Amino acid sequence: MAAMASLYGKVVVITGGAQGIGATTARALVGRGARVAIGDLDPLLAEKTAGELGGGTIALPLDVTDHRGFTGFCDEVERRLGPIDVLINNAGVMLLSPLEDEDDAATATQIDVNLTAVVHGTREAVRRMRPRGSGHIVNVASMAGKAGFPGAATYCATKHAVVGLSEAVRQELRGSGVEITCVMPAVVRTHLADGLREAKLFPSLRPEDVATAIVGALDTPRFDVFVPKTLDVTTRVSRVLPRSVAEWFMRVIGADEVFLRARSGARAEYEARVRKR
Repeated sequence: MAAMASLYGKVVVITGGAQGIGATTARALVGRGARVAIGDLDPLLAEKTAGELGGGTIALPLDVTDHRGFTGFCDEVERRLGPIDVLINNAGVMLLSPLEDEDDAATATQIDVNLTAVVHGTREAVRRMRPRGSGHIVNVASMAGKAGFPGAATYCATKHAVVGLSEAVRQELRGSGVEITCVMPAVVRTHLADGLREAKLFPSLRPEDVATAIVGALDTPRFDVFVPKTLDVTTRVSRVLPRSVAEWFMRVIGADEVFLRARSGARAEYEARVRKR
């Protein structure tokens, strides 16, 4: 098992860090003495969050789909805080509907934010960390990256891609001293999950649950991080079952309706905000 690492004084970058999982993870890391930079599309909220976190946390505007801007953001963090030790690709969006009802803009937005930006962020981190022989990249995927859920086809596709990206980069980084972690939580009660129903056996998580798992993976580096840990067992079992049995089980626990039967009224404000931006 890898040795436990100290987070004190480490420079940590978190995308989408103004609220939700990003802000909660930032709070946990500040508590461990890390020097945190949060980037977010909402600079005012990011500044407010940074002020509340204290510990020298800085906030900078960041549109992860602007690759040149993303690179400039990383440059500014390193100018102000020093070399980036940890980059957490956390920013993500989810727009729900059956695939045939999804418009091109919704498809493009999810791919741009959830996948292409993660590719760029991961590449930026590798280019900065490999020459130093140290660093840690954390890609926040989802349990939707290990299974297919009706009503969220494009979202699932982006998260499957993030898992695959992370697995490939892990092999590329072998022996480099740079770690990579892929985090796969169940439904987390943030605005992204507004209006979602709960599946039996898998109650929704708090952002604190995911933050704790991320900090744990930074303490003792590991690749696969399922939240809750029982998802790992469920995933392994589903792989050996006949597809018909695995899909029957999803129907029994209501997992097939989590996204498909989301309450549109409860999601209206979140989805309108995503589309506007």
